Amino acid sequence: MRKCLECSEKIVGREDKKFCSDNCRNAYNNKINKDSSNFMRNVNNKLRKNYRILSELNTEGKSKTTRSKMLSKGFDFEFFTNILETKTGNTYYFLYDQGYRSLENDYFMLVKKEL
Repeated sequence: MRKCLECSEKIVGREDKKFCSDNCRNAYNNKINKDSSNFMRNVNNKLRKNYRILSELNTEGKSKTTRSKMLSKGFDFEFFTNILETKTGNTYYFLYDQGYRSLENDYFMLVKKEL
């Protein structure tokens, strides 16, 4: 007898079925995928916020903005997903496919990586 991975009720139906209902499937997957700690959840929230800010400021795929504008929207320069160093020596900080690099006079170049 097959049992639901979430509630252990008997499963009726297809042979490869793992859950007795959509509710059990959702509950099980939510438990598995939830952030395991407050620290992890806070970091992920900051990354998402930074990504939203860059996406909002860079609608064209390439643009310029100021440090003060980014900070006023709540951007946190401590959180990014990766760094790209170009052959010309420029350093870009990325949040997934949205990136930025420092220019002169507190300006920043915003770019979107084509995937």
